[in-house]
Amino acid sequence: MTTVTDVTDASFERDVLDRSVAVPVIVDLWAPWCGPCRTLGPILEKAVDASNGAVELVKVNVDDNPRVSAAFQVQSIPAVYAVRDRQIVDHFIGALPEPQVAEFIARLAPVPSEADELVAAGDEASLRRALELEPDHPDGVVALARLLVTDGKPSEALELLARIPETAGSRVAAAEARLAAQQVEVPADGVDVLLDALLPRVKDDPDARQEFLDLLETLGPDDPRTARYRKALSTQLF
Repeated sequence: MTTVTDVTDASFERDVLDRSVAVPVIVDLWAPWCGPCRTLGPILEKAVDASNGAVELVKVNVDDNPRVSAAFQVQSIPAVYAVRDRQIVDHFIGALPEPQVAEFIARLAPVPSEADELVAAGDEASLRRALELEPDHPDGVVALARLLVTDGKPSEALELLARIPETAGSRVAAAEARLAAQQVEVPADGVDVLLDALLPRVKDDPDARQEFLDLLETLGPDDPRTARYRKALSTQLF
């Protein structure tokens, strides 16, 4: 079954714009009081599920997320937008019948290439073959980079990541690679210990500042410590 992400004003950049570089993202703008929205939702989920991962679906409650609503200039709901490479490429308004929704999804779901199928396999040999076919395949680059970090080859991972434009996934992989290259080990009592130790040094020591940022990247934006330590970093720097 399709996993549907509930996107907020805070997570829109990561979950829609950044993600759309790797895969088309369908944005379903809805509200709990909207009857046609409740009709359309299961139809969208079924059509996206049938794409076998070629497109992804997110939902935005327009009542709770005014900035996203304003970005799409929403005037009525349900409103459905397709985003690819950070740009709107298609949309429709209203609860369309299932055949038309299926056609909408099909226009966005490219036929997987041989490289796509190799990346989906996920093992190192398949990933390397995929990058022989498509050297800048974003998912392939990130997946192989993370395997290389696990295998103790962070420098090779960073060289590989330099092939592609920065995305949310590549930023995390690069952070992991840099930390591995420095042999940074997170202590048993957590990353907070490292961050607290680095914080007094971040202003005058570029290496400490980069390590601090890399640790935050590995925590991810949803970890409450990320916002707290980013604020502490700003206080130290400015």
